[in-house]
Amino acid sequence: MNASLKTLWELFSIFFKIGLCTFGGGIAMLPILERELVEKRNWVESNELLDYFAIGQSTPGIIAVNVATFVGYKRAKILGGCISTFGMVCPSLIIITVIALFISNFADIVWVQKALVGINVAVAAILTSAVFSFSKKSVKNVFGFFLLLLSFVLIFVFNVGTIWIILGSALLGVLLAGIRGDLSAKEKRAAEKSVEDGKGDGK
Repeated sequence: MNASLKTLWELFSIFFKIGLCTFGGGIAMLPILERELVEKRNWVESNELLDYFAIGQSTPGIIAVNVATFVGYKRAKILGGCISTFGMVCPSLIIITVIALFISNFADIVWVQKALVGINVAVAAILTSAVFSFSKKSVKNVFGFFLLLLSFVLIFVFNVGTIWIILGSALLGVLLAGIRGDLSAKEKRAAEKSVEDGKGDGK
């Protein structure tokens, strides 16, 4: 029970700390999440975190919150997912509540406007770094680079909705894997692993 409570507290405290740095949204938080979850604690693999981001981007809700839910569920099932999600959104709830209760016309305060200008510049730099890092890990071959360029052109030149880009990319990825035989190879490896596990249990 103590270990369980320790795990839940760790999930809450870590995601609370991450939630304090939500400037710029989920993509901008990729470096922070990678440092805290992959490098420091080894809770998830780097590619697994990218998968969480991809799923979070294509499902309703904030990306970072979705990632917190996935990681929390992996660590401590449903309760862990709930605790991690609450930890991620808790700082925002506190800050917004304080602003709403004690400061009127918050956006009209001069020092707040100056602070937001600085924050916007920093967020732009963080987003650029995050996109570059994300691209390096996601684009692994010519097909990936072509898909990146095609998606960019469709979104910024032809104003195609991102949902169609995501669905189209997923379909192309599955089709390419099927043509290469990757899907059947993975199924074969999974079946072989199952047989090996069964033999191990029999012993």
